[in-house]
Amino acid sequence: MRLDPISLFIPKRSKFNVLVEMDEDGYYVATVPSLPGCHTQAKCLDDLIKRAKVAIEVYLEVEK
Repeated sequence: MRLDPISLFIPKRSKFNVLVEMDEDGYYVATVPSLPGCHTQAKCLDDLIKRAKVAIEVYLEVEK
């Protein structure tokens, strides 16, 4: 099941669109289309948003 995209603002970075889907096991899965390979998952949306922010920050740090 695909949910409406969300936007996450990463301070001193930028704003990223995040696609959120629920998988067959009931986990929410976040994908950041503008950052290839940047994905995370969680059982609840609050945790998913926190994990997506961390995934974006780590992706950008590694990309430097």
